[in-house]
Amino acid sequence: MRRLFPVTDPTATGGRPEDLVDREWTLDELAEAYAYPTVNPGAPRTAPHWLRANMVSTLDGAAQHDGRSQGISSDADMRIFGTLRGLADVVLVGAETVRLEGYRPARARDAFAGRRAAAGQPAAPAIAVVTASLNLDFSLPLFTSPVVQTLVLTGAAASPDRVRDAEKAGARVLIAGDGPGVDPDRAVGALAEMGLVRQLAEGGPRLLGQFVASGVLDELCLTVAPLLTVGDAQRITGGPGLPDPERFGLAAVMEEAGFLFTRYRRIRH
Repeated sequence: MRRLFPVTDPTATGGRPEDLVDREWTLDELAEAYAYPTVNPGAPRTAPHWLRANMVSTLDGAAQHDGRSQGISSDADMRIFGTLRGLADVVLVGAETVRLEGYRPARARDAFAGRRAAAGQPAAPAIAVVTASLNLDFSLPLFTSPVVQTLVLTGAAASPDRVRDAEKAGARVLIAGDGPGVDPDRAVGALAEMGLVRQLAEGGPRLLGQFVASGVLDELCLTVAPLLTVGDAQRITGGPGLPDPERFGLAAVMEEAGFLFTRYRRIRH
């Protein structure tokens, strides 16, 4: 019997514990469990928004196997992946992850159509690609045929020719940094000013490391896979170490077939 249930609060979706144990949650129940907060409490920003990240890691800390995250995922992990996308206004992803994972546009899903319409959201979230070089294949469907216009976040020093290529392909380019790169706080703020306040980061590790180092990550949804891969694969975050580690508090834990589905929220001082 498959199991997917919250360890910390079996009634988180309004059901009785005996109703939720030993059965798969519906997408509606998952959507309720992963619902975004209505505001970002205590955040000194011009627009309320909430940035969560969704990552998967093995027991020994590998965020990838053979260069991709798919090999350490599971069916339940993909259900949560789809649920988080179904709730988000925008999905942020680094250019390297777009290249490695073969990113495609987010699709509209009937299961979330009513919920998104009630929240005033379009049929699918926008994809926002964070890139300094704009070294991307703009002939891909991600740029030429998305359900919602793809966004490209870059710095003011980006190549004008590459900016024009992105715009010619149909993407909207947002400048969110004074140099070649993107300032994480300006990036999430620029998206929030467009009304994209429910934000979801899907990697890669370098981008997530920048979000953590800048103090803009509000929540981490981390799947822990019951696997050991050894090797030297990337962790879920990359970049220089922090002088003072960021502290997150456990918000929820779910389990299925040995996979743990955790949610941690940043502790603000």
